[in-house]
Amino acid sequence: MMKVTHIPFQKTGFFSKTILDYLEQNKSIQPFYTNFPNIQGFQKQLEEKQKSFHLQSRLTLVEVLEHQYTSFKSSEKTVKNIEFLKQQNTFTITTGHQLNLFTGPLYFLYKIISTINLCEELSEKFPKNIFVPIYWMATEDHDFDEIKFFNFKGKKVQWSREGASAVGRFSTEGLEKVFEVFSEQLGNSKNADYLKELFSDGYLKHHNLADATRYIANELFGKYGLVIIDADDKKLKKEFSAVIEDELINQTSFKNVSNTISEFERIHTIQVNPREINLFYLTDKIRERILFENGVYKVNNTNIVWNESEILKEVRENTERFSPNVIMRPLYQEAILPNLCYIGGGGEIAYWLELKSYFEAVGVPFPILLLRNSVQIVSEKQQKKLQNLHISLEELFLNQHDLIAKKVIENSEIEVNFKEKSDLLKQQFTELKIVAKKTDVSFVNAVNAQERKQLKGLKNLEKRLLKAEKRRQKDLVDRITTLQNQLLPNQSLEERQLNFSEYYIKHGAYFIDALKIALQPLQLEFTVLELYKS
Repeated sequence: MMKVTHIPFQKTGFFSKTILDYLEQNKSIQPFYTNFPNIQGFQKQLEEKQKSFHLQSRLTLVEVLEHQYTSFKSSEKTVKNIEFLKQQNTFTITTGHQLNLFTGPLYFLYKIISTINLCEELSEKFPKNIFVPIYWMATEDHDFDEIKFFNFKGKKVQWSREGASAVGRFSTEGLEKVFEVFSEQLGNSKNADYLKELFSDGYLKHHNLADATRYIANELFGKYGLVIIDADDKKLKKEFSAVIEDELINQTSFKNVSNTISEFERIHTIQVNPREINLFYLTDKIRERILFENGVYKVNNTNIVWNESEILKEVRENTERFSPNVIMRPLYQEAILPNLCYIGGGGEIAYWLELKSYFEAVGVPFPILLLRNSVQIVSEKQQKKLQNLHISLEELFLNQHDLIAKKVIENSEIEVNFKEKSDLLKQQFTELKIVAKKTDVSFVNAVNAQERKQLKGLKNLEKRLLKAEKRRQKDLVDRITTLQNQLLPNQSLEERQLNFSEYYIKHGAYFIDALKIALQPLQLEFTVLELYKS
C-alpha cells in the first residue's frame, strides 16, 4: 500500500532561489535556457534536435553501445532501445551520475526513475516518436572521495584505496573486504540475500568500476529499457574532436561562459567557473588539466608539452585522451546523443544554466533542463506519529526550531498572542509619533527609542514564555525532535543521506515499483511517499 502527496518545492525550504526562479519561469532566468520542461517545450525541442542530429552520429552511438553491452545480459527492451537509436524519430532523455559505491545516496534511484517515467509520458504525448532513457555514467570523473562510501543504518560503508586516473577505470580490487562488512550488517532475510548477491556480482565479478556500476544499474532498471553509456570511448570522442580542437585553439567555452556568468551573477549564485581550457589529459595513470602558458600547451604536474600543431596531431591520433571537465561535459553529452532533456539535481541544473551561450556558439541545441523528482519516504508508523503530533506533511519540512515553537504554542494552555500585542503596541506608538512631530526632534527620538525598547522587551518575554513552555512540554518537544530527525537526518533531505538498501531490506522490489508508480517528472513538485508494508 502507498499514498502519494505532492508539495511545492518552495514549501520544503531545501531548494535554492535559482531553482525556484526556474520552476516559476521567472523573467530574470529566462535568458539562460531555451525550452521549459512542459509539453509545448518538448514539441519545440523535438523539431530543433531532429534538424541537427545526423544519421552517422546515430550509427556510431549504436555501434559503441552494442560493444559496451557485449558481456552484459540486457533486457529485450534495452536491446530494442539501442536498435531504435538508429532511427531518426528516436530521441533520448538523459540523467547522469557519479559511480557511487552501491549507487550511493537514494536520489540515484530518483534520477533514473524520473528519466524512465518521462520517456513513457512523452511516448503517450508524441506517439510518432520513440524515447529512450539514458544513464550517463560519470566514468571520467576524478573525485574518488565523493563516491567511495555509502551510508547504511547510520554507519558508513567505505572502500579504501588510492587512485589518480578517472574513476571508471579503477580496479575493483579491495571490494571483497567491503562486501564482508556490508554482508554482516545486512542480516539473512530474503531481501538481504538479494542485496548481497547484487553487490558481489557487481563488484566482485567485474574488473573496473564502470562495468560494476553498469551491472548494478542494469540489474535494477534494465527491465524498463534503461540504456547505460560510458562516454570514455575513442569513437565517441572522435565525434567531438572538432569541438576539442576549437577549445584548444579558441577557448570558446571560457569566453562564452564567462560572459554569461557576468550577467547571471547579478541575480543568482554561480555554481561553477570556467578555466581558460576546460579539458583534462587522461590516461590510465593520470587525469590532469591541460594548460596554455607562454605559447605552449602542457599537462599540469607532468613534463608533457606540445606546440599547437603537435597537440592537434595528438587530438587526431589519441582523441580518447582528451577528457571534458564540468563545463564541457554537458556539451559532449548533447553532441553525441539525440537528446532532448537533461534531468538533474538543483546544483546540476544551476550550472547548466550557465552554458546556453556556449552551446549556441558551437551550434549544438541546448537541451530542456528538468529538476529530478525528490522524495520523502514516510512509513505507516511515522505517519501515525505525525498525526498524533498534529504535524502536517508541509510542516514536517519547517526548520526544527520553528516547528517545535509552533507546536508548543499550539499545545499551550496559556493563550497569549504576542503578535496582536506587538501590533497594538506599534499602533499606540504611531499615535504618539503624531503628537511628537508637533514638538521637537529630541522628543521624536525619545518616542522611537522607547518603541524599540518596548518591542524588544515584548520579544524577550515571548522567548522566555516559549522557553518555559518547552520545559513544561518536554515530552512533546522530544517526540517532535526524534521524529523529524528520523525523517530528515542531519536536518537535510534523507535522499542525500540514505542508501536504497535500507528501504529494499524492508520492502524488497516493491520499493522500486512504488517509486515507479509515484514519480511524475513533469509535476514539478516534491513527492511525499507514504509507504506501508503490504
